[in-house]
Amino acid sequence: MNTALIIAGGSGSRMGLDMPKQFVMVDGKPILMYTLQPFQDHPSIDSIGVVCIEGYQNILMDYAQEYGITKLDWIVVGGDSAQDSIHNGILHLQGLCHPQDIVVIHDGIRPLVDASVISDVLATCRAFGNGVAALPYNEQIFQIDQEDPYSTVDFIPRDSIRRVATPQAYHYDVLASRYQEAYEKHLGIGPSSYTNTMMVELGERLYFSVGSDKNIKLTTPDDLALFQALLKVTPPEHLLPVNQLL
Repeated sequence: MNTALIIAGGSGSRMGLDMPKQFVMVDGKPILMYTLQPFQDHPSIDSIGVVCIEGYQNILMDYAQEYGITKLDWIVVGGDSAQDSIHNGILHLQGLCHPQDIVVIHDGIRPLVDASVISDVLATCRAFGNGVAALPYNEQIFQIDQEDPYSTVDFIPRDSIRRVATPQAYHYDVLASRYQEAYEKHLGIGPSSYTNTMMVELGERLYFSVGSDKNIKLTTPDDLALFQALLKVTPPEHLLPVNQLL
């Protein structure tokens, strides 16, 4: 079984809104429903679970029924951080997933994930044990001088780095054991940590899958404006029949 675990527990404070950004309406549809739709439509995704901000569980269920998200099987409340929210979702899957089932973790505020990206992260996980959506970095990266943070004397070759995002896919048994270890050791669960960084800190090798420049994360008002523009210029591929994408 392949389960999509959607992380939608954030408050959206950086967006400057009076409601969680994942529930903001764009062209008459909540952002979170744009995110759930490609997983609903993908033939290899069997189940969807959402880690939701406290107080919005019933609203989410109502929206899921309105927009035909029939694969949504459960909702749990998010935590104080992204890692706490993911951990809550992993704990809920105990007894629902077999050890080798694949769990695809995805940010609820990345509404433009393509079916092809989901397909490749699943294929990479089946082949290597995990998969993390990644792209080359096209800008120059310079290191700051520790003695003078306004200057530099060194750079990182851009062909030696990748920028990663969600979706990320892991076998359930690895996720469960590694999160237990991380919380016991207090390692890899800081405010800026995520599953991929935690895995590396715990000694796991990660494998890159196909990413997409369109798979933006809606963090600031500028991101929201870009999302609205992308919807107007080119409808997201996941709104097309999935057999046109695979």
